[in-house]
Amino acid sequence: MTKLRQRMLEELQRRNFAPSTIRYYIRTVRDFAVHFHKPPDQLGVDEVRQFQLHMLRDQKLATGTVENRMTALHFFFKKVLKRHDPELYDMKLTRVPKKLPVVLSPEEVEKLIAAAPNLRYRTILLVLYATGLRRAEAARLKIADIDSQRMIIHVHEGKNSRDRELPLTPKLLEALRAYWRACKVKPKVYLFPTRFKTTEEERPVSDKAVWHACVESARRAGLSKRMGPHTLRHTFATHLIENGTDLPTLQLLMGHQKLQDTTLYVHLSRRHLHAAVNPLERIHISGLPQTPPEDGGGTAAV
Repeated sequence: MTKLRQRMLEELQRRNFAPSTIRYYIRTVRDFAVHFHKPPDQLGVDEVRQFQLHMLRDQKLATGTVENRMTALHFFFKKVLKRHDPELYDMKLTRVPKKLPVVLSPEEVEKLIAAAPNLRYRTILLVLYATGLRRAEAARLKIADIDSQRMIIHVHEGKNSRDRELPLTPKLLEALRAYWRACKVKPKVYLFPTRFKTTEEERPVSDKAVWHACVESARRAGLSKRMGPHTLRHTFATHLIENGTDLPTLQLLMGHQKLQDTTLYVHLSRRHLHAAVNPLERIHISGLPQTPPEDGGGTAAV
């Protein structure tokens, strides 16, 4: 590891960035340096501008991805190299499309879980869907975090180092007990541990392993929707809204700092989408069936 890479790693760790963010930032700076075949500290504003154009025009990356990678480069130049060039921070994209996240139907969730290739993956999927945990939070979940007496799951140092508590449902508790009974080597600290071949030292699985559990199960289930751990987080929140959960409660469960972030799931809820009376249903169109008044203006079955 070069001194420059070590310095960037220390700056990220000192600010308590998530492991996945640390990997993403370091990989972005590495790609930036490889593109110009020079050490990153020998590059400047002109190269950042060219790299941004390369990502948009040649690689055709999504604008959100480009923005994230630009944020990583900003961190490198400002926090690691201590450069404060105003022109460097004036390269934000003016038009970043706001896309709604993918949400699975209950039937698709059942299909996904049933297609898990093993009990470990199946349990990971159940935990993600039943709690809305982020993938790093699920990977670091400890046995001691499962409080079966109070029926609570404790989440320690989630995003932005915030703790929160989640309800432990009877069905999830039974699934966790079945997983525990099936483990040949019982987990000691982490719910989903991994062990080094040379020692018995226990570590949590990587968040990439959690991602692979979702992707592989989705492939086996034949789901065409874009799939990842965050898909189950979005699905958890949307299904709660559809079942009548209020926004302040959902905000606590999701660990959002701002209620504005939670309101996204109102736009994804079928119950809220269909609550409004469509004006088409209130006018007479020749040749089209008319919505009976007692249906309350709902969409006629197709």
